[in-house]
Amino acid sequence: MTQLCRSWFSLAATGLLTTLLSLGSAVGQESLNLQLRWQQESAEGSGRFHYRVRAEEWPAEQTALIVCDVWDYHSSPNANARLGEFVDRLNDVVEEARRRGVTIIHAPSNCMPAYKDHPARAKAIEAPKAVNLPEEIRQWCYSIPAEEKLKYPLDQSDGGSDDDPQRQAEWSQKMAELGRNPGQPWQRQSDKIEIDDERDFISDQGDEVWNILESRGIKNVILTGVHANMCVLGRPFGLRRLSQNGKNVVLLRDLTDTMYNPKMWPHVSHFTGNDLIVAHIERLVCPTISSEQLIGGQAFRFAADKRPHVVMVVAEKLYDTARTLPEIAVQPLGKDFRVTVLHADEKQSEGIPGLEFLEEADVLLLSARRRSLPTDQMQRIRRFIAAGKPVVALRTSSHGFALRQGAPPEGHAAWPEFDAEVIGGNYHGHYTDGGRSSVQVVESSKTSKLLNGFEPLPYSPGGDLYKTAPLAEGAELLLQGHLQDSKPEPVAWTFSRADGGKTFYTSLGHPKDFKQPGFVRLLANALHWAIEKK
Repeated sequence: MTQLCRSWFSLAATGLLTTLLSLGSAVGQESLNLQLRWQQESAEGSGRFHYRVRAEEWPAEQTALIVCDVWDYHSSPNANARLGEFVDRLNDVVEEARRRGVTIIHAPSNCMPAYKDHPARAKAIEAPKAVNLPEEIRQWCYSIPAEEKLKYPLDQSDGGSDDDPQRQAEWSQKMAELGRNPGQPWQRQSDKIEIDDERDFISDQGDEVWNILESRGIKNVILTGVHANMCVLGRPFGLRRLSQNGKNVVLLRDLTDTMYNPKMWPHVSHFTGNDLIVAHIERLVCPTISSEQLIGGQAFRFAADKRPHVVMVVAEKLYDTARTLPEIAVQPLGKDFRVTVLHADEKQSEGIPGLEFLEEADVLLLSARRRSLPTDQMQRIRRFIAAGKPVVALRTSSHGFALRQGAPPEGHAAWPEFDAEVIGGNYHGHYTDGGRSSVQVVESSKTSKLLNGFEPLPYSPGGDLYKTAPLAEGAELLLQGHLQDSKPEPVAWTFSRADGGKTFYTSLGHPKDFKQPGFVRLLANALHWAIEKK
C-alpha cells in the first residue's frame, strides 16, 4: 500500500506540475482587444474625412509597446510638466501590457550611456540580426509619400516651445545647476516608468528595435511618449518608419503631447495643436488607440485643457458648408474650442459616420439639409437633444431632416418636426432676392452679448432671405431681415426648448457670409453662449 500511495502521489504531483507549467506559460499571453481609429477621405480628393473605427484582436506575444523619449528632464519646462501629468498613467499602461505578455521597449533617445550595464540594454544589443533589415531603418524619417497629399497642420519651425521667456530662463538655470545642458538636459528615462530587467528592452536605435521585433515575431506595435509631431513620428523606430515597413503600428493618442507654440501658425490652443497632429496621423500615417482600452477608466486629458467640445455636423451641399465650416473650426474656433468635424456620406447610405462623438460633446453645431439618417444615428441626435444639450444651427438646418417628399428609405429616419421642436422656427420657403435684403438688430437685443462684433450694420447677407415667421413661443429674436415691399423676417434667434435645452439659429450661412468677419464672430459668440450655464 505504501508503494502504491507513493506512486499515486508521484503521478499526482507530476500532473500538477505539468498543469502549473502550462498555466505559467499562458500567464501574460493574453490578447489585446483594441478599437483602432483612423480617418478616411469621404471621396477621392474631397478633403473631407470620415472617422472610422475597427475592432482588432492583437495577440500579446505578437505585440510590442515602444515608450518614446519619456525623458527625466526636457529643455521645455511646459513640455516637462505636461509629461509629468500623464507619466503615472503611462506606467500603468506599461505594467498592464507587460502583464499580458506584450514586449516592452524603452526608447529614451540619446540616453544609452546611462544603461550601458543594464540587462535590458544588453538584450537589445544581442537581439539576432534580422535578415529583412529595412534600408533606412537607422535614419530619421521626416515624411512619407502619403503625407504629401495634405498640408502639414501646424508650424513647428521654432522648436515648438510654448514657455514664457522668464520661466524658460529660470528652468535653464535650474538645469545648469544640476550639471545638465539646458538645451538637452535628458540623461535617462523618467524613473516613474518601471523597467523590468529580465523582460524589457532598452534601445534608441532603429536597427536594434527592428531586430527585437523580428526576432520575437512581433507584427503589431503601439507607440507612446513624446512628442507626437517630432520624435514619435520621426525617430528611426517611430510611426513613419514602422508603418512604411509593414508593421501594424498605432499611436496611443491620449498619452502623448505635441511640441507646438500657439504663437505660431495656425495660432490655436496648444491642445488644439495636439488634435491637429493626431488627425494628421490618423489620416496619413496610421490608426490610433487610447489608454482606457488597455487599463479602463477614462482616456487621459490634460488638466489645463478646458476647451468645450463642439461637434460640427455638416450634411448639406447647396451652401458649401463642408468647406466653410471646417475652415473656421481651426481659426478662430481652435483657440477656445475642441472641434470635431463630421461629414455626411457622399451617397447618404452611411448617413454621418462618427456621430458617437455626440456622447462626449458639449454643443452640436449643425448644418444639414433634407437628410434622413440611419435610425441609430438619428437616435443619437435625438438623445443628445433630449438630454438638454445646446444646439447652434445654420441656414438649411431648419429643414435639415425634413424630406421634400416621400418616406425615408428602409432603416432610415427623418425628423420633419426638428424646426418647430429644436429651432423654434417656421421655415416655409424663401424669397428670390439674390441677397438684396438687409439684416438689422432688433431693438430689444441691441445689448445682447451674442451680437458683440456683429457689424457693420445693416448687414448684407449672401443668400436669399428665408421665410421663417412666426416664431414659436420661447424664441427671442436677435436679427431681422428686411426686403423692399415685404414684411420683415426673423434671421437669428435663440430658443428655449421644451427639453430644457437651448438653441441658437440663424438663416445666414451662405459662402459670402463666411467671408464677413461679423458673421464668423456671430457663430463664435453663439458657441460661447451655448456653453454658458444657466
